[in-house]
Amino acid sequence: MRTIIKNGILVTSKAMYKADVLIEQGIITDISENILLDTNDLVINANNQFIMPGAIDVHAHLAVPGTVDDFESGTKAAAMGGLTSIINFTNPTKGQSFLENLREWKDKAKCSYIDYGFHSIINECSEKVLAEIPKLANEEGVTSIKLFMAYKNDVMVSDLDMYKLMKKAGESGMIVNVHAENGDVVDQLRKEAISEGKTAPIYHAETRPASLEAEATNRAIRIAEVANTPVYIVHVSCSDALQEVERAKKRGRIVYAETCPHYLVLDKSYLELPDFEGGKYVCSPPLRDKQDQNSLWEGIRKGSISTIGSDHSSLLFEGGKKIGFNNFTLIPNGLPSIEDIFHVVYHFGVHEDRISLNKFVDIMSTSPAKIFGMYPRKGTLEIGSDADIVIFDPSKSRVVSKKEQHQSTDYNIYEGLELQGRITHVLSRGDVIVKENTFLGEIGRGKFIYRKKFTLN
Repeated sequence: MRTIIKNGILVTSKAMYKADVLIEQGIITDISENILLDTNDLVINANNQFIMPGAIDVHAHLAVPGTVDDFESGTKAAAMGGLTSIINFTNPTKGQSFLENLREWKDKAKCSYIDYGFHSIINECSEKVLAEIPKLANEEGVTSIKLFMAYKNDVMVSDLDMYKLMKKAGESGMIVNVHAENGDVVDQLRKEAISEGKTAPIYHAETRPASLEAEATNRAIRIAEVANTPVYIVHVSCSDALQEVERAKKRGRIVYAETCPHYLVLDKSYLELPDFEGGKYVCSPPLRDKQDQNSLWEGIRKGSISTIGSDHSSLLFEGGKKIGFNNFTLIPNGLPSIEDIFHVVYHFGVHEDRISLNKFVDIMSTSPAKIFGMYPRKGTLEIGSDADIVIFDPSKSRVVSKKEQHQSTDYNIYEGLELQGRITHVLSRGDVIVKENTFLGEIGRGKFIYRKKFTLN
């Protein structure tokens, strides 16, 4: 059976025009002004709504121990929020084979409702590890790794190890994700704060200053330059760090920056909410000053920020965040955002005239697909692409509420926000998995995305 979306306004990263879309066996096979119907066609009347490629979240933490969203609940929430593909991070233990760990994560993801890939976190460096990195790309279709410059004695790697790992990844056609904070100095600042009796959530921000994010961002980029490796700075939160990315781009370096919706619309005053409500907003890097939001939006507009990731980490408030009630260093890091990223970025970006609709599609779909080896199969609406599609009504609105969410947390960081625009349909490889706020997807229908190696083209 064919599916035809009629009477909609097709939006890509570069164009916007009236068109019908024909889907056969999960693939877009025609885009034209008026596609003629056959008797058995499934017809979706878009009725002048926007037809956009499904969003791609390249920064998710589903199924991590201590969190409450696995690939079933997490990808259901993602789909309800217009995401049709995700790239999730693995979570290896020290000494474990990274190939073995990856296969464990592929098993965890078999219940996914949408298509998925992985970034392999690398938390140590040895000859064994260096030998496995090319196999991730060549045998497993995982063409990106992640390194941490923070969280000592857990996932943090030294500068020397970072250089070795970056060099091997670059030689293997991979791109390196980096969490850029100066972990050693952050740890010392946290110890000093606790010794001075500074235990409230706001000190999470005060002990992870923007200057230390900027310093680490510059250091990661410079080491990547020497290693001749493309680098992707995750969750850029502030103007200072973004400036380091922009300086590198001016030097002609291959560097990409990602930010997250919470850095675009929330600020560190949320950490000062009374009755420990501020504990809900602890993430790393922390929420920043309001003026940083303007810099990040400007970075998106002019292209120095390439993607927006949810950094979804579904920690409970009761029995989770509250563990750190008397000590901010014990508050688990992370925010739930996978279900709302699409609507939040559209409202504060497009609706409030900070970015164009084409830029919205680019940063939510096309650029993530290009950077991480999924384009043009994903991230665009072209003949031959997967029919991953969102139909979006800009005239409708919704109010964010944990009562209506599908992610498993007991709170929502955007609670009470009224957002303009509402998703009416989500299609994943041609299957209608969301229709008018009703979820229709079948568990396990998501497929692993075997990604191409990094290329400038």
